[in-house]
Amino acid sequence: MNNPFEYNPDALCSEGFAELMHMIDELRTSDDHADINFVSELDAGKMLGVLIAADTHGDMHTLFAFSGQIGDNGFYHKGFVGPVFDYLQPDGYFKTHESDISRQNVEIAQFKRAIYNPLLKEYNTRTKEREAKIDAYREQCRKSKAKRSARRSSGDVSEEELADMIRQSQFEKAEMRRLKQRTADSLAPLQDKLNEAKQTLDEMKERRRADSEALQQWLFDNFKLMNGMGEERSVGEIFADTPMKTPPSGAGECCAPKLLQTAYLNGWKPISIAEYWHGKPKEGEVRRHGEHYPACRGKCLPILQWMLKGIDISPPLDYEKYYGQTFIPKILYENQWFCVIEKPSGMLSVPGKGESESLQQWLDRRYGVEREVKMVHRLDQDTSGLVIASFGNIAHKVLQSLFANRRVHKTYIADLEGDWQALGKSERGRIELPLSPDWLDRPRQRVDLTEGKPAVTDYKFISTSEGISRVEFHPLTGRTHQLRVHAAAESGLGMPIAGDRLYGKDLGHAHERLHLHAYKINFHFPIDGKDYSFSTDIPEF
Repeated sequence: MNNPFEYNPDALCSEGFAELMHMIDELRTSDDHADINFVSELDAGKMLGVLIAADTHGDMHTLFAFSGQIGDNGFYHKGFVGPVFDYLQPDGYFKTHESDISRQNVEIAQFKRAIYNPLLKEYNTRTKEREAKIDAYREQCRKSKAKRSARRSSGDVSEEELADMIRQSQFEKAEMRRLKQRTADSLAPLQDKLNEAKQTLDEMKERRRADSEALQQWLFDNFKLMNGMGEERSVGEIFADTPMKTPPSGAGECCAPKLLQTAYLNGWKPISIAEYWHGKPKEGEVRRHGEHYPACRGKCLPILQWMLKGIDISPPLDYEKYYGQTFIPKILYENQWFCVIEKPSGMLSVPGKGESESLQQWLDRRYGVEREVKMVHRLDQDTSGLVIASFGNIAHKVLQSLFANRRVHKTYIADLEGDWQALGKSERGRIELPLSPDWLDRPRQRVDLTEGKPAVTDYKFISTSEGISRVEFHPLTGRTHQLRVHAAAESGLGMPIAGDRLYGKDLGHAHERLHLHAYKINFHFPIDGKDYSFSTDIPEF
């Protein structure tokens, strides 16, 4: 079977997807409102899956799945496989306890609105009034003190008057203490009521939290997935061995787990699988209708590693084995402050989860710990080109400051899918699309106009040939996957970088590399006052 994270759909899956599209088109003309609503939700954006499986007689079966839930029917629709675990039965354990938690949410909201919030508002109002009284008296004391100081400096003050001044100062200080105590005492009953209400509110929230965690744990324990060896394991047990420890929301509800579970329950052997995006992309995501995509890593990688146990996968699921190769960086320049390296595609900039040597580790081995070599910035694993590393803390802080203040000018060369002229793109321009991590599908990033970090890229098209456009990128910020997302997103250029296995299309070559190269870098280095400029040859992608 193909690797669901690295693949091109085979002929059977492609035929199956065409059959699925025909089935969806027929649903569009249905008289059943459920069918029409179903298609409407698909068109709004949904991942669809196709699995080819063989029974014990060698006959092939084509299975279809949609990710998550759709409409009133939740997990079910005619022609598609059902869920791995249907926890949405109206009178079932999950829905019953979920209703109880919803009731607690209402009770908490009512308590806050009717009791806690009015007490808090009154307390805040009276606290401000108390502070205003204290501030007013403090200002009165300040003026009185200034007046006494001016009188003393006149030099014409009797002993009796000086004694009066001292008594006045002592009185004002004592009165300040009494004022603070009186106002604090007046607030005390209200403070007690507020504390009591806060304790009640905290107890209600704690009970809700405990019930929610218990219900979630019940789901984790009862959501069980099979593998190719006939074994069964809960989603909680699967994720317990991962860095996340706890399954993310919706784990096991993607297309691939549904399809594989159905095949195993029928005693069928999975032969090939593919997932396609249908409809509009979700806000910020880089998806194209009808294009195939790898299974998501955040939810599905741990699950599929379990479910595909006992199934021969090509290429193997082991990421390091699939991409393992000998990486040989090149040192292009070095001085006492920093060095400039050409990083090959496929090499991590800093240590990751696997065993492959990163550029940081390679530099440590080359220079030794006494040089205190540190990466100043990073390139994606799949990106090749120029990287700067510093020697010692002083140079590291200076260089990082240059990057942070946009005083390092970088130029990238990339090949994009499509003819920019035929697509009506401007020859040059600026892309400003803020980005944030797609937490449930790391390491993917997404366009996030509300909470994303600013990301700005200038571009200039250089040439085009056979449906591939060469472009020069000048990133003004350094966000993760910035150039890849800005190229692929419809709100950006809408032209994925060739060979981009996360945001683009697979061009048909299993080991095709990302066509992105950090070609040039220049900056002024304030420690020695020199201007530096470095460039490399553009590789034959």
